[in-house]
Amino acid sequence: MNLPNSLTVLRIFFVPLLVVVLLTRQPNWDFWGLQFRFEVWGVLILLVAAATDAADGYIARRRHEITTLGILLDPVADKLLISAAFIPLVQMHLVQAWMVVIIIGREFIVMGLREIASVEGLVIPATALGKTKMILQVLAGCAVILTANHPALKTLGVTLLWLVVLSAVLSAIHYFQMFWSQINFRVQERHRRSVMAVEAKDKPQDVLTR
Repeated sequence: MNLPNSLTVLRIFFVPLLVVVLLTRQPNWDFWGLQFRFEVWGVLILLVAAATDAADGYIARRRHEITTLGILLDPVADKLLISAAFIPLVQMHLVQAWMVVIIIGREFIVMGLREIASVEGLVIPATALGKTKMILQVLAGCAVILTANHPALKTLGVTLLWLVVLSAVLSAIHYFQMFWSQINFRVQERHRRSVMAVEAKDKPQDVLTR
C-alpha cells in the first residue's frame, strides 16, 4: 500500500460521503457571515476526489510505483466517483436520467472491453478524448450541484452535461474501434497459426531409405 494506492482508496471513501451530502442536503453552516451550504461541500468533495485521481497517477509514474492493486482499483474508483456524483442529481431532479445512463453506461462498457482485452493479453490505452471526458464530467458535476441553490448556473450546467454526453459517446466508439482492431488482429493471427499447424501436420514427411 504505497502513496498512489492510498490516494485511490481515499477516493473510494469520498464516494459515500458525497452521496450522503447530496441526498441529505446537509450540512449547511455559517462561518462569520459566510454560508457553506451542502452544494458547496459537495463541490469541494468532488474536486478533492478528482484531485486524488490526477495525483495518484502522476506520483505512481514519477516514483515508478505502478502496482497491480493500483491498476485494478483506479478505474473502479473513477467509476464509483462518477456514479456518486451523477446518480444523486437525478434524485434531486437536476439531471435527466437518460443522460446519466449514457454517462455511467459508457464507463462500464469501456471497463468491460478492457477486461476482455486483458484476457487476450492486450492493452487498450487511455486516449486524450477519454481524459477530456473525465475533466468535463467533474466540471459538469460541480456546475450542476451548484444549481441546487444557484439557478443562474443552470445554462452552464446543461451545456457541460451535453458536452459530457457527446464526449462519452464519441470516446466509447473510439475505444470500441481500438478494441475491435486489436481483437480482430489477434483472432486472425491465431487462425493463421492454426491453419499453418494443420498444413504442416498433413504435409507428407520425407522418408530416409538406404
